[in-house]
Amino acid sequence: MADVYMAGDLRNNTTFELEGNVFKVVEFQHVKPGKGAAFVRVKMKNVITGAVIERTFNPSEKL
Repeated sequence: MADVYMAGDLRNNTTFELEGNVFKVVEFQHVKPGKGAAFVRVKMKNVITGAVIERTFNPSEKL
């Protein structure tokens, strides 16, 4: 069984599977706005296709 990551644990160069695709973290940012809940903004690269996408996660979300 593969490791399960929480979105708050992601760091640069971390590789993980999401929705059947394998991604590598290019850049991450943990944001704590003054109003509202914290979130993690991640720029990730699809290892197979090379496409780079940006996505926002709840820090407690499992990957």
